[in-house]
Amino acid sequence: MKINAKYYLLISGATMGLLMMSSCSKNTGTISSGPLQVEVNEQMLTRVSTNLTTIPYNNEFRQSEYLVTDSDTIGKFKLRSSDLQKISDFAGEGKSYVYNGTSENTDKKITKILTINTYKDFEGWAFYTVEFVNTGNKDIVVKKWVNHSYKIESKKDVPHFWSFQASSTGARKSWILPVDTGFYQRNYMGMNDPDYGGGIPVLDIWRKDAGIAIGHTSLKPELASLPVSMGKDDNYSTIGIEYAVNDTLHPGDTMKTLETFVTVHTSDCFSTLKQYAAFMAKKGIVMPDSEPLAFEPVWCAWGYMRKFTVDEVIGTLPKVKELGFTWVTLDDGFQNAEGDWFPNPVTFPGGEAQMKKLVDTIHAMGFKAQLWWAPLAVDPGTKLLAEQPDIILKNADGSPQIISWWDSYYMSPVSKSALDHTKAMVDMFIGKWGYDGLKLDGQHLNACPPDYNPAHKLANPNDAPESIPDFFKLIYETAHQIKPGALIQLCPCGDAMSFYNMPYTNQFVASDPVGSVQVRSKGWAYKALAPNTAYFGDHVELSDEQNDFASTIGIGAVPGTKFTWPKDNPFVTEGHFVLTPEKEKEWKKWIQIYKAHMLSKGEYLGGLYDIGYDIPETHVIRKSDTLFYAFYAKNWSGPLQIKGLSEKSYKIVDYVNNRDLGVLNKEKPELEAKFEKYLLVMAYPLK
Repeated sequence: MKINAKYYLLISGATMGLLMMSSCSKNTGTISSGPLQVEVNEQMLTRVSTNLTTIPYNNEFRQSEYLVTDSDTIGKFKLRSSDLQKISDFAGEGKSYVYNGTSENTDKKITKILTINTYKDFEGWAFYTVEFVNTGNKDIVVKKWVNHSYKIESKKDVPHFWSFQASSTGARKSWILPVDTGFYQRNYMGMNDPDYGGGIPVLDIWRKDAGIAIGHTSLKPELASLPVSMGKDDNYSTIGIEYAVNDTLHPGDTMKTLETFVTVHTSDCFSTLKQYAAFMAKKGIVMPDSEPLAFEPVWCAWGYMRKFTVDEVIGTLPKVKELGFTWVTLDDGFQNAEGDWFPNPVTFPGGEAQMKKLVDTIHAMGFKAQLWWAPLAVDPGTKLLAEQPDIILKNADGSPQIISWWDSYYMSPVSKSALDHTKAMVDMFIGKWGYDGLKLDGQHLNACPPDYNPAHKLANPNDAPESIPDFFKLIYETAHQIKPGALIQLCPCGDAMSFYNMPYTNQFVASDPVGSVQVRSKGWAYKALAPNTAYFGDHVELSDEQNDFASTIGIGAVPGTKFTWPKDNPFVTEGHFVLTPEKEKEWKKWIQIYKAHMLSKGEYLGGLYDIGYDIPETHVIRKSDTLFYAFYAKNWSGPLQIKGLSEKSYKIVDYVNNRDLGVLNKEKPELEAKFEKYLLVMAYPLK
């Protein structure tokens, strides 16, 4: 953000006055917050360290916060003054450290003001804002600013890292990734591919002994990057936060960075995500609780794909009921086109009356009804686009932005026509047709490009991507005004869901996972960020071998399926999902297990096991005094460490196969086990 000089003096005069009264100090000492230490030297270089390990993150001071101009990098400053103040604000009581220095560049005169805040309630965290003031008499063309540019040393015995990197691209990568030699990922929070963008603006990288995380705390989506790299011959990884500016800093102007943070921890990054969500909640971004109905298992008609028939859906419902599923989802294919969301006359020759009759039939059989919808998408040739051509988002060259997956155009989230249309569709789906919930689907939902459509009269094209959360807020609030408790599932297919959209869904979803590992790791992250919100494991047919209920139930997710019965639709093109007698037996067993324990409503105990380094992969959920452990490995034979026991002795039961595995003593919490793929056990204390 660039601030005019006069305005800057108004908002910062008090701070500048304090700085001018402070005495110049070459030895600034160390800022401490719990296990975190930050040192600032007389060139305003910093070094981050921790007492959590004897192996340092790095041994050198770094140009950690700096500007990149059109000709050089401005990162060394001569420290002129420092100041310490007690603060009390939305995050509680704390301390604010302010450092002021001038650039050592003889050609470009920049004053740097570095403010670092720490809080009693967030030990181990430091929150930064940096201001760069052009105090010279020449324009300075700034290409980008960088915060938290760190070099993190690996351990010699384990020369790699694990990391949390939640950006979105067409590659649909996992969010938990190993970082080894030759690794690079940009983690841009804007659009990375035609349909993909956004994410969670937190980067965490950890060794087996300790980790470090950085990120930003803006209240809106930002076009920042959080790159991670490790050279082919390096024993360290470099991380940072970058923001492309491409602007001119005139004499007297100030450029201010986003508020960013650094924190340290042991084990994996579960605690980082949990504390990040807690801090953001204090700033106003609050994760939703879930309605009880969000925890009920789901059958989806997508197995019949787009050319389903109403008879196929109704004909499957008795089997859906027999197996124990209580939600019925009508998926893509009911509509005329994306944008024209009225029932298509081939599938619904009776039009809206037939649609409402279908919903009434679903309700009469004791189910709740959910409807698929791809908002923000409008097809060429639709009635909506013909009547409202200015509804779409446009690129800088005036072309419409394409959603390649649907062969559609993006509607602009700031267009009044788009907002009015969207609100009317929610009213039609829930108010008129009677659906109990919506499945909002498509990777394009996570973010959008800047909007240059002159009809929308935006002061800044970036107002469009920044307004995406408000778009989902409109849907969420409209649905709940019509039907309190309505289920709003947001499924940004393959994306790392935008943190800023999360408050406007009461059921997260694995969102087209690429196998079982993603079902579990996405659930793990959501349970850190939003522990009280339901998590849907998506169709079990998307898991390993299309049948891995163990991953869904073990992580504490809501199970779902898209089976067909008694046969496939003849037009199906993506696999065949007929419920065979063998599958029927398995599906019924797992839904009974799910309902018996309802681990989706339990307390996920993150931090007991490291999701990167601990083998086998292990997850723990607590319900009352019983602990449920889920172990995953291709093949395992040997001892399992049972962590988190508080009572003296526990009965251990394989609750999937009803096997008594004996009694475990707290003093020796080790279980000998042999399994393939998974082992799910519960441990309850013996009184």
